[in-house]
Amino acid sequence: MAPLGDNKDNVVVSNMKLERMLSMKGGKGEASYVNNSQAQGQHARSMLHLLKETLDEVQLSLPDVPFVIVDLGCSCGSNTVYIIDVIVEHMSKRYEATGHQPPEFSAFFSDLPSNDFNTLFQLLPPLANNGCGSMEECLASNSHRSYFAAGVPGSFYRRLFPARSIDVFYSAFSLHWLSQVPDIVLDKRSGAYNKGRIYIHGANESTANAYKKQFQSDLANFLGARSKEMKRGGSMFLVCLGRTSVDPTDQGGAGLLFGTHFQDAWDDLVQEGLITSEKRDNFNIPVYAPSIQDFKEVVEANGSFTINKLQVFRGGSPLVVNHPDDAAEVGRALAISCRSVSGVLVDAHIGEQLSDKLFARVERRASRHAKELIEKLQFSHIVASLSLA
Repeated sequence: MAPLGDNKDNVVVSNMKLERMLSMKGGKGEASYVNNSQAQGQHARSMLHLLKETLDEVQLSLPDVPFVIVDLGCSCGSNTVYIIDVIVEHMSKRYEATGHQPPEFSAFFSDLPSNDFNTLFQLLPPLANNGCGSMEECLASNSHRSYFAAGVPGSFYRRLFPARSIDVFYSAFSLHWLSQVPDIVLDKRSGAYNKGRIYIHGANESTANAYKKQFQSDLANFLGARSKEMKRGGSMFLVCLGRTSVDPTDQGGAGLLFGTHFQDAWDDLVQEGLITSEKRDNFNIPVYAPSIQDFKEVVEANGSFTINKLQVFRGGSPLVVNHPDDAAEVGRALAISCRSVSGVLVDAHIGEQLSDKLFARVERRASRHAKELIEKLQFSHIVASLSLA
C-alpha cells in the first residue's frame, strides 16, 4: 500500500489512493455489498435497544430548528436507510411525548468518495412532503421518507460538517477500517514487516502493535472532528468490530474472516506461480478489531466525550446461509462475504482475473472447513454511546 524502498513496483494501492478507492463492493451483482449485508443488518437490529438508549440522551432542541442525523460509513445498502428511519421515528415520538410538534429532520449519508452513492440513493423512498401535509402524515407513510437527505463524501477521520451542527452521529461496522496500513508493516527493513501474511491475525507483536497504534491515532482524529461538529446535548452511537482477547494478534472473528482461508488462498496463488511472494506481502487488509481497553484509552485521552456505555456485544456470524449443513453453500458464503468487503482492494492489487482465482480458492478451502466456520466464525463488536463532556 505505501510505496517503500524496493517494494515500490509491487504496491498498487498506496495509502494516498486508499482513501479515494476504499469502498464496499458497489452495484447490485452477486458479490455486491447491497446483496451481502444481511448479516450487518441482523447485527444492527440486535442492537436497536442500545441505540434507542443513546437517542434518549439527546437534548431536544426547539421544534423550529431542524434535527440533524449523520450515518458515518453509510456504505450503499438498505441498512443505513432502515437505521435513519428508526432514529427519525424514535426522536419524533420523544418530541410528541413533550407535547411538541416534531421538527424537520435532515439526514446526511457519509462515506468515502468511492462509495456507490448512486445505488444508495436509488434505495431512498421519495420525500413524503410532496404528497402529505403534516409531519405526522409523513411519518405514517411507510412508502415515503420523512427527512431531507444528502450525501457527504470524505474521510470521517477529518472534519466533514460545520461546527455545532449535528444532533446524532451513528456509525456501524466502519471504524475498524484504518485510514492506512501502517508504513512500517510494508517496510522490509522493519521488525513489523508482515512477511508471509496479508493480515495481522497470528502475526508478530510488532506488526500488531503498529496496527493498534494506527487504530488509536485514527480514532483520536475521528473524535477530534466529531467534538467540533456535534451540537451541545448531542449524542454519538458507534459500533465496530472488536475482540475479547487482550492480545492484538488474536483478532477474533475478523481474524477468522481474513487470516485463515483468505490468507491461505493468497499462499495458493504464490505456490501456483500466479503471483510472487512479494506481491502477497505488499497486500495487507487495513482492518483492526480493538479491545475495549484499546477503545477506552483513546476516548479518555481525547477528553471531549463522556462514555455513557461501552461494551463488547456478541454480534453473531457474518455468514448468511439457508443450509448450514451444505458445505458448498458455506464456502460460497465466506468467499462472497470476503469479496463484498475487500474485493475492491484485491482487484486493485492483482487485477480482476487473479481476484476471481483468489476467491475461488477461498471458496474451495472454506467448503472443506464448513462445519468449523459455522461453529466458530462469530463477530464481537465494540459498542459505544458517547456524549460531549
